Amino acid sequence: MSSAPEQEAVQEAVRAAVPEAVGDRPASAPVPAAVNGRRPDHGRGGPPVWPGAPTPLGARFRVGPDGVAGTNFALWAGGAEAVEVCLFDEDGAERRCPLTELTHEIWHGFVPGVRAGQRYGFRVHGRWDPWTGARWNHAKLLLDPYARAVDGDFTLPGEVYGHVRDWPQQSVADTVRDDRDSAPFVPKGVVVHDEAPDDEWVEDRRPKTPWADTVIYELHVRGFTKLHPGIPEELRGTYAGLGHPAAIEHLQRLGVTAVELLPVHQFAHEDHLLRRGLRNYWGYNSIGYFAPHAGYAASGTAGQQVGEFKAMVRALHAAGIEVILDVVYNHTAEAGELGPTLSLRGIDNRGYYRLQNDARRYADYTGCGNTLHVVQPNVLRLITDSLRYWVTEMGVDGFRFDLAAALARSMHDVDMLSPFLAVIAQDPVLRRVKLIAEPWDVGSGGYQVGAFPPLWTEWNDRYRDAVRDFWRGALPDVRDLGYRLSGSSDLYAWGGRRPYASVNFVTAHDGFTLRDLVSYHQKHNAANGEGNRDGTNDNRSWNCGAEGETEDAGVNALRRRQLRNLVTTLLLSTGVPMLVAGDEMGRTQGGNNNAYCQDNEVSWVDWSLLEDPGWRELFRLTSRLLALRHAHPVLRRRAFFSGRPQAADGLRDLAWFTPHGEEMTQRDWYAPASTVGLYLSGRDIPGRDARGEKITDDSFLAVLHAADSPVDFILPGPPWARTYELVVDTSRETQEDGPGTVHRAGGVITVPARSVLLLKAGTAKNG
Repeated sequence: MSSAPEQEAVQEAVRAAVPEAVGDRPASAPVPAAVNGRRPDHGRGGPPVWPGAPTPLGARFRVGPDGVAGTNFALWAGGAEAVEVCLFDEDGAERRCPLTELTHEIWHGFVPGVRAGQRYGFRVHGRWDPWTGARWNHAKLLLDPYARAVDGDFTLPGEVYGHVRDWPQQSVADTVRDDRDSAPFVPKGVVVHDEAPDDEWVEDRRPKTPWADTVIYELHVRGFTKLHPGIPEELRGTYAGLGHPAAIEHLQRLGVTAVELLPVHQFAHEDHLLRRGLRNYWGYNSIGYFAPHAGYAASGTAGQQVGEFKAMVRALHAAGIEVILDVVYNHTAEAGELGPTLSLRGIDNRGYYRLQNDARRYADYTGCGNTLHVVQPNVLRLITDSLRYWVTEMGVDGFRFDLAAALARSMHDVDMLSPFLAVIAQDPVLRRVKLIAEPWDVGSGGYQVGAFPPLWTEWNDRYRDAVRDFWRGALPDVRDLGYRLSGSSDLYAWGGRRPYASVNFVTAHDGFTLRDLVSYHQKHNAANGEGNRDGTNDNRSWNCGAEGETEDAGVNALRRRQLRNLVTTLLLSTGVPMLVAGDEMGRTQGGNNNAYCQDNEVSWVDWSLLEDPGWRELFRLTSRLLALRHAHPVLRRRAFFSGRPQAADGLRDLAWFTPHGEEMTQRDWYAPASTVGLYLSGRDIPGRDARGEKITDDSFLAVLHAADSPVDFILPGPPWARTYELVVDTSRETQEDGPGTVHRAGGVITVPARSVLLLKAGTAKNG
């Protein structure tokens, strides 16, 4: 730590090199003192400010005393010495209004005449002492954490946002207060008239799809709609585009029950991307937890984005499709100590962020420069208020929590009894919606797959790895595959959890697309401008003999077969399947496995693929498998398999077979294998239907064969079946021919190289 004279010398040097702040106060002027929570007005020319109320937080339009309409502003700013709300007109002119009332660390005031559509921000005054974590700087305009709508972007030049980027001594640059005004370069909040009519959601009917029946489709609002030929051009890339009948028709034809939207909270583009002429496409850089990202609005950014988002949700609900948001509460766009001051850092840096023992530095469990301090009551309140808002007022049905292990940390370690998880478990609103954890972060002990408590489901990356490894011939044995295909009971069969605690996926937004998984051995991320260093090297992919696109007909045929194998395996597995938008029609990113900054054709769904017969057949197979899954409860079980005989005849609810038609032994599980048979019995499925009746279904035998040559497989005889009817054969480009063929139990069938056969078991009673 530098001494006080050294700190002052650095600050004086920077002040000499940096122009004074824009406004009527010199850059070096002292912060006016607050007395009893009140700071005198210094003639900023703002309208009168009445006392107002400390709740609710944020900006809320209402009718005040004597029937006067205006907006109440309330900001929690623990430790601050003064707060101003700053109002901006269409030309960017600023009027500053001091909030003189202070109640329980909440600064508040009612400003008459301020109506919906008004752009605003805050300036918060206080000490500048980075060595103790205090980073108040009234030269930085701050976004309201509770803003319902946001207008404008974080833009260049990047050196004015709270540190001096070009200062030669980078080790101390973040300790120097930069007094240049950031208002022209940062987003502003927008006052929204959110007192919605009581009947706004009357016609809305939430699908409330049970977890066991859920099929998730991960998509990007902009990327899914940007090139869709059936969506009017002015609506492409927007919430209105996703709510358009042409977009919804595809989802219904496919057969998914929920869309999981990549982040739609207001986010900011990192300055290092802007300097390279790129933008943050995925949106995992949140700065406004209540505001729909303005860049996805077709109707305008003066609050219209709120109504447009709600209309999208209602349209999806009317089609029977739930809306799940991918949310990023683990960190913000303010990054590390050299990042921009946009909101929370300038409101109360120590109150919002986890700091190291050296309070200049941030504890970074996210790999993004900072971590929100969820143990702090005000941070926990911000997150839970946001979650409830999106459920009760915006109509969403659930959340996928990015790097959820970071939220589950108490002081340092991941704790499944942490305040965040405890609050969620008892909240009457949040405990009723779908909760999905990405069960890891980048900190020590952060990998927590299988550890989250009941109510939670989890992204199961062990499923992803096992299935990828099996189909590329890299599994040492089939033990792990057996667990993954049958619901991952080794991870989730505790505490009352069910198979649907596992969200099964082969691909996600982060990594190769499904087509690239079978087309590339290595990542090709040069377009990201990071020397191909970004993105994982652990792709577990196989290019089928050629790197990238090729004219080799044999390689292309093999790739399409592998795609059919991967999709079929996913949709026949027990658990909740998750597909990624475009994978059902062969979308490619050209081998880029980290396209977070590619807001262009690299990432957008290419709808022209459906004009290609081969990719159209992949879509048809995916849709057919989803329809099969919907029709057969044995494929979407609500309880784990027991593996025990169900009756005196020895029939088990789950059995595994070798190509010899014999049940697998302990020795078979520990040996390398490229062929495995999986028998699912529908005779007596645990649970009852809505009328209290027992659930029964057909039984199925799935044969997965990953070797490069055919294999003869003996079909198990009684009690398993008397006949087997072929339902799916992934060796075929189309399922129009072949399926429907009936084979006798005990007979031999030839399983083609690298293929999946799904057969329906027939008994004496059913054929």
